[in-house]
Amino acid sequence: MSLDAPQSPPLRVASYNIRKCVGLDWQRSPERTLDVVAGLEADIVALQEADRRLGPRPSALPMNEIQARTDLVPVGVATNEVSLGWHGNAILVRPNVEVTAITRLDLPAMEPRGAVVADLARNGQAIRVIATHLGLMRRHRHRQLAAIRAALAQMAPRPTIIMGDFNEWSKTDGMEELEGDFTVHSPGRSFHASRPVAGLDRIALCDKTELRDAGVSETKLSARASDHLPIWADLTLR
Repeated sequence: MSLDAPQSPPLRVASYNIRKCVGLDWQRSPERTLDVVAGLEADIVALQEADRRLGPRPSALPMNEIQARTDLVPVGVATNEVSLGWHGNAILVRPNVEVTAITRLDLPAMEPRGAVVADLARNGQAIRVIATHLGLMRRHRHRQLAAIRAALAQMAPRPTIIMGDFNEWSKTDGMEELEGDFTVHSPGRSFHASRPVAGLDRIALCDKTELRDAGVSETKLSARASDHLPIWADLTLR
């Protein structure tokens, strides 16, 4: 049987640092952000900076408008009733994607950082998604990636994707902790949205996932909705 037999349709994943919905015009526009997310046409979306920083960290996106504007629903990673994410990391999925487990990770750094791990199922196929926003300093990013790898080592294996704002300017260095089990992909230059010069946003795939296509969504809307452009990838799960 061909490896391309239609056992399951391709999976589109995306990652987007929404900068709390503040655009390059310094206007806070959650509706604009949601329209950018909807345009990605993804099955699973990892968001960074999805919550405001102060107080109880309320969601930057209106909860009651997310599904209406995007046909995506939030994964319940927050630990209170007002946040969308954990350390600002949120995951949105299509209604047909089942959430089977959630794990929250505190990551080592001078500033608060974290990652969320969602075990999901789509069309009977298990998949694990880790959404994260790594630190500004490389020595902290090394420790954070090591912490993610250590957490994954304690979990039952399944096709796994790590995606988010890696904050790594180098095309080749700084992600050694993922070597061996993951291949890190930079779909293109995603920062700064006004003049993209760096691929800070990445998707790391284990060997049970196959990359079919990937790119950066650079549209008139996304070019002003945040300082990052969203990235996407089409995958086949083995």
